Formats: sequence, C-alpha cells, structure tokens
Amino acid sequence: MRAVLFVSCAVVALSGGSAMAQTAADSMMIQEVVVTAQKRSENLQDVPVSVTALSGDALTARGVTNVTGLNNLAPGLRVSSGDAAANPKIFIRGVGLSDFNPNSSSGVGIYVDGVYVSSPLAQMAGFFDIGQIEVLRGPQGTLYGRNTNGGAVNVTTKRPTHTFSAEAAAEYATYNAVNLTGAVSGPVIEDVLSVRAAGQVVRDDGTTYNRVTGNDVNATDYWAIRLSALYTPHEDVEALFQVNRFVNRGDATQPQHRALFPFTAEATGPDGFCAPTAYGSGLCGDAFGYSDTDGDDRALDANAEGKDKIDLFGASAQVDWDLGAISLVSVTAYSWAHRNAFENTDSSPNQMLEINYLARQNQFTQELRLQSNDSADGRLKWVAGGYYMDETVEDASTQDVLRDLRPLFPDGFSLADSVAAFSYPYTQKTKSYAFFGQADYQLAERLTATVGLRYSADEKSFDYRSQAEGGLIVLLTSQQEKTFSAWSGRLGLRYEVNDDLNLYATYNRGFKSGGFFGGLATTPEELIPYDNEQLDAYEVGLKSELFDRRVRLNMSAFYYDYQDQQVFAQALRNGLTVLVLDNAANSEVYGAEIEATARLSENLSIDAGLSLLDATYGEYFSEGDDFTGNRLPQSPEVTFNAAANYRHPLPQGGELVGSLDAAYSSKVYFDNSNAERLSQDAVWVVGAQGGWQAPDGRIELGLFARNLFDETYKVSISNIDSLGVDLLTLNRPRSLGAYLRYRY
Repeated sequence: MRAVLFVSCAVVALSGGSAMAQTAADSMMIQEVVVTAQKRSENLQDVPVSVTALSGDALTARGVTNVTGLNNLAPGLRVSSGDAAANPKIFIRGVGLSDFNPNSSSGVGIYVDGVYVSSPLAQMAGFFDIGQIEVLRGPQGTLYGRNTNGGAVNVTTKRPTHTFSAEAAAEYATYNAVNLTGAVSGPVIEDVLSVRAAGQVVRDDGTTYNRVTGNDVNATDYWAIRLSALYTPHEDVEALFQVNRFVNRGDATQPQHRALFPFTAEATGPDGFCAPTAYGSGLCGDAFGYSDTDGDDRALDANAEGKDKIDLFGASAQVDWDLGAISLVSVTAYSWAHRNAFENTDSSPNQMLEINYLARQNQFTQELRLQSNDSADGRLKWVAGGYYMDETVEDASTQDVLRDLRPLFPDGFSLADSVAAFSYPYTQKTKSYAFFGQADYQLAERLTATVGLRYSADEKSFDYRSQAEGGLIVLLTSQQEKTFSAWSGRLGLRYEVNDDLNLYATYNRGFKSGGFFGGLATTPEELIPYDNEQLDAYEVGLKSELFDRRVRLNMSAFYYDYQDQQVFAQALRNGLTVLVLDNAANSEVYGAEIEATARLSENLSIDAGLSLLDATYGEYFSEGDDFTGNRLPQSPEVTFNAAANYRHPLPQGGELVGSLDAAYSSKVYFDNSNAERLSQDAVWVVGAQGGWQAPDGRIELGLFARNLFDETYKVSISNIDSLGVDLLTLNRPRSLGAYLRYRY
C-alpha cells in the first residue's frame, strides 16, 4: 500500500510538470477508450469507477471464447468453472459465490448488451462478435440490474452497420480444435434499417484419455448464432432488436480423481487423510478402494462418460428515444435455458457417485430509464429508472450414490447407508423490483459530486421436495415464500486536477438478495432461508495520462466491510458430504490495483495490470471448525497480467504483427477451510501470437501458442470427504495452432 501511495504522488508531480512532457505526433498517443459503465458513453478516464475495458480484438488474440477466458485479464478478476458449459464462478476482489445450483446468483452481474443474465446456466455463452467487455469493480447497484455488490461484467456485441461489412476467422489447433466465427452486416433500408448476423462454432476432440473406454474425453462442442437489427425510423429514435441461440453438446467435465483414505499409518497425513507424499502411490483409496496411480494428469479411468447438454435462447429490444433535454431508454428481454447433463462425478471405474443435472430457467426483464442529455450549462447529469424481473427456475436433478453396493441390501438400496438415488425436484419463482437513480453535479469548475440511491425487493416462492428412488420415499417437503428487500446507494467526489489527471473517492453500499438453498437437503434446517448480504465499499483512485498521452496510468485503493456473507460450505448429513448455502460470516477486504498502458513507439504498446488483495473471514465457525481469519476462496494476494503488441511494416507492403501476454496468480484456496490440499500454488501462464497482415488490413494469418509452457494447474476442486475423494478440474493444456482472419 505504501508503494501505491508513493506512485500516486509521483503521478501528480509528473502530470503537473509540463516541462517534462515531450511533443509527440498523434500516432504516438494512446487511443481514447469509450465505456458505458454509467449508462452513457464516456471517456474511460472521466468515469470515477474502477473499470477495465477489453477490446474484441484483444479477446480474440487470447483465445477467449467464454467468460472463463477472462480469468486474470483484469485486476482482481477470477473466473473458473467445474462444469463444461455452465455455472461459472466469478469473483471480483474476493466477492462472488461458488454455489453451482441453478437458483443461486453471484455477486457479480453479467450483462450482455444491457440485459442481465441471471441464470448460471446461461453465463458461459455469448462471447463472440464482441465489440468490448468492461469489468466494473465494486458495487454497481444504483445503475445495474441486480446482485452487483461485487461488480459487473458488461459485454457489448458489435452492432449492425449502415454500410456493408463482413468478417470471418478460423483457428485450428492442438487436439483438432476448431474455432470458426463470422459476421455479415449491412443496410436493408438506407439509414433506416440495418441487420447483422453473427455465428460461432467451437469444437475439439478432447484433452484427456479415458483408459477404460479408450476414448478421449473433456471434448468441446458448441455453436451459437446472433441476429440483430438496428431500426432508426427518425433521427431521435433508435431501436436495437436481437435474437440469439446457443447449443452445447460437448462432454461433461471429467475431473482427475485423488484418493483420500489412507491404507497405512505411513500414508496418513496430519488431517487423517492421505498424506500429500502418498497421493497416487496406491497407499490410499476412495470409499471403494480405488486410486489413480499412473501420475498422468491427462488420463483417467471412468466407467461412464457424459455430456453437458445446454440449450439457450434469448430475445431483446432496446429503444432509445431522444426527447431533447432527456432521453427515454427501454430494455425488454426474454430468455430460457435448459440443461440436461450426465456427470460421472467420481471419475473412477466404479459406480460410486453419478449425477444427472436437469434444470430449466426462463426469465423476463424490463428496464425503463430516463436520463439527461447534456444540459445548457453541462453541470448536471442524471439517470432514474425502474427494473422488473420475472424468473422461474425448475430443477429435477438426481444423485445416484454408491450404486455398486446395492447388491448388499435386500431392498436394493439403504437410506441409512446413503446407498440410493436421491433427487430434489423444486420450483423457485422470483419477482424482482427495483427503483434507482444517480446524479452527477458539478459543484465547481473541476469538482463533481455523485449521489445514487436504489431500492430493491425480491419476492421469492420455493416449492421443494427431496426424495429417494424416484419418489418411492419422500424425505422432506417444503413450501415457503419470502420477500428480500434493501436500500443501497452511492456517494462520490471527482476532482479534475487538469485535463490529464482525475482523482476520485467513493462510498458504495452493495446488496445481494437472500434466498433458498437449491441443493440436496434432508433436514428442514438446511432450507431455512438465508438472508441478504451487504457490502460497504470505500474507494479512492486516480486516472491519469502522461507524457503527451503516451502513457495511461490508473490506480485505486479500497476497503470493504462485508456483512452477513453468503457462504457455500461443506457439511455432513446422514454420513454424506453435502454443500449448503448460509450467512456464515463477516469479512474484511482491502487492496489496491494499478493499470497501465504505454505507447513505447509507433509500433509497440504494452498493457499491464496488478492487483494486491487481502480478503479474510471475521469470526466464522462451521460444523465445529474454526475458519476465523482464513482467506476467502478465489482471492489470491497478488495477480498480474501484461500484454505487448508489436507491428512491423514490411518494405513490400503489409505488416508483421505479434503479441505476447502473461498472467500470474499467487496461491488460491478453493475452500473456506484453507486446507493445503484444496489450493493451487502460484502459477504463470504465457501466450504468444504472430502473423502477417495484408497492406489493406483485410487479411491476417499467423500462428499462436496458448499456455506456451504447458503449465498444469487446478481451476476448481470438489472435495467429497465422506467418499474419500478430491475431484480436480484442470486447465486446458498447451494449444498450438494457426489462424486466418478476414475483414471487409
């Protein structure tokens, strides 16, 4: 933190010393970045919010095809998933949620073209034909839909154009990986109606070998399409209509199996489980005695292989009506998501645990905003509006537990021994209402104050039943209704030191709705509604451009008081390890972030970001364990990312283009216990790309390497202590390939 304050003082001194600035041509200046973080187009440097903007070209260069590819691309951002095509775990500055049940919602909101994507079933789609992605850190409740106490990921796709354009890209890489994208755009009625069609196909043969079947598993296979129309019947009215479809038929994630029950005293660690030195030695086994002993992280023994079938549909309409002094904005959207996934959860040759996830979600949202256009004196800008969401989630998932032991029991199952197929069909209906407003007022020539306020209410009904053997035995039924409401708000000051330096200080109160646990429950206590969580965030920052705008340097420092935190925790029920969601703890989070962009020459630019984070639980006891003072899951102390882009003109025309990127994360814990076995040590990941671009810029071809040094690391761990197994989801191995891109 002292280093951050020192650099802050240096920035102020440099920005005020015009004698040190050197005259530079416009070609050496960093390009202005326009963001919509405050629901209007503004220069990134003028927005008193900690935000990272990622261009579509930058995402393409790094091979980002879904939200998990954003991991570590912005300071403080962590994204992972234990599933193939659903349920991303998104954390910003340590705030997020690991719950994978379809009725849960993260503290980080995802928005695609202004539409809130509520369902975790749908949050892995839509990452193609991207214009820009903005990562907003900290609570954003006074302007954004719901549950944004951690931040927001704002995705903007490319809009229809009034002139004909087309683009296409093809990649081929290791494991027969294919990524095809394309878009066509142009006018139907000149200056009145334009349309755009964009699509994507992504597939590969699988990155892991199954020794039981001889097949490759963990294969990717999905396609998506988006149709959009821009209708401008009058110069003051603009309407953007979109329809999208996403279909995934790839493999369910097949994790690596790590046995935990020791067979000998020598193989026993201090926690009673297998000692790390004995992993894979054959001296430890799972509940059935199996252990994967070959030491190959890209091979396993699975008696069954499953698919993660995801079907998504969405339609939206955004209408902007310029009324002179104010504008009216309406965003209407409808979507549905279906999932049918069979998962060989134990990843072993035995039938120990298999899960069939069956879930459906549909959602209707309506947002209306009135917002000021530039006033006569330009001193006041404001936004006021309302938000409504109607969502239904239906789940009928089944967990088949210890099936190989069924012959031992006369009835073919035994609830007392957890040998049965358990299911928990439920329906959750949510009606969400919110009213919000935010005003920015120029108190003096260079001083602007911000005030924002929001009221939110979620009316939830929950009809739940847990049962065994297809309903033969009913374990528990529950019908509940509850409304969760809260006020949230924002206060801020921004001071413009000069045209190239802004300072800001903000206070934000974030809120995330309470709700009902959507996993397997066998006792009424597990279904007691959990309450809202609340986050009070204090932040100071600066945004600067130096050396005739050849360097952009943005910094922030923050402190969070995180109260009634919703924690996804492990518990033992009837001898079986289950996961429950509860208000388990309060936490303190503080840290600092630095982002820099430098234009070192006409042909060379560098971007970098650094995050320093301290995120720990306050008093927290769970199932008799004391987790007080433990680090929050998915909150590394240090993350760093950097990218260098170079262009070299050729005498005969055209250019050589290349990029090099790197990302670093310090140690990460995946569990509240901070157990060493449930963590990932520090890791660096490096990528590179190089190619040739035609003189007119229309054609580019080249080679790329992602995860250049073939690092293997864990992105998620599911620990099932009662069955003696940890399930390790690993990153993708090194990918070497070639690309061809065309623009018209």
